[in-house]
Amino acid sequence: MRIPPFATPPFAAARGAAHALPRVMVAVLAGLLVALGAAPAQAGAGYRYWSFWERASGAKSWTYATQGPSVARPGDGETIGFRFAVSEDSANAVQPRGTADFGTICAGTPAKGGDKRVAVVIDFGTAADASGGDTPKKTRTHCAQVDEGATAGEALAAVAKPLRYNSAALLCAIAGYPSSGCGEKTGKNGAEPDTGAAGDGDGADKSAGSSDDGGPSAGLIGGIAAVVVLGAAAVWQARRRRV
Repeated sequence: MRIPPFATPPFAAARGAAHALPRVMVAVLAGLLVALGAAPAQAGAGYRYWSFWERASGAKSWTYATQGPSVARPGDGETIGFRFAVSEDSANAVQPRGTADFGTICAGTPAKGGDKRVAVVIDFGTAADASGGDTPKKTRTHCAQVDEGATAGEALAAVAKPLRYNSAALLCAIAGYPSSGCGEKTGKNGAEPDTGAAGDGDGADKSAGSSDDGGPSAGLIGGIAAVVVLGAAAVWQARRRRV
């Protein structure tokens, strides 16, 4: 029997499906990868650390320090502040609390030749910002009387030992608080990551289905891709059986 020229033989339909399958799969997978890759990273992640603030003599508000405490050299009559909290960056860092200024903090410390007086405010933050197992201490104020050339770090050390720094000169602990960690990354809104092991550094979530930046992991994408491939293959096999 001759087959009309406009008809498609059954074996030709099956062969066409076989050729079309890879193209369909590629298109589906490409769309899938684009959709997954566009998933936004977790917002609101921050770092738990001691921020450093300065208040010039006579000033009424804090200014975020542009130098670290091991470099900055406050003058006589100035105030330095430290606040432990979770912040995304310096733009939204939380200031030390309280209204005490140099006049109040150093009122009982007379001036001394060759030395300078620096008011020090230490705000240990809130329970929400504390590392696991730590309880924040009450805010402290001190009047450090130190050598005229002393740095902010030296003024702090004079009144709030022990201090702890890391190899990059980042201030990790004041008066022993926190007991461990140093500028570690936290989860959204300061909450601890669900699976970050203690002492693992950045504390990034390593659970299945997520990556360090909050996007989908390669394992998740691969798993979904495999499901799509198997599903497409099953459709093709069913079509061949019907033929």
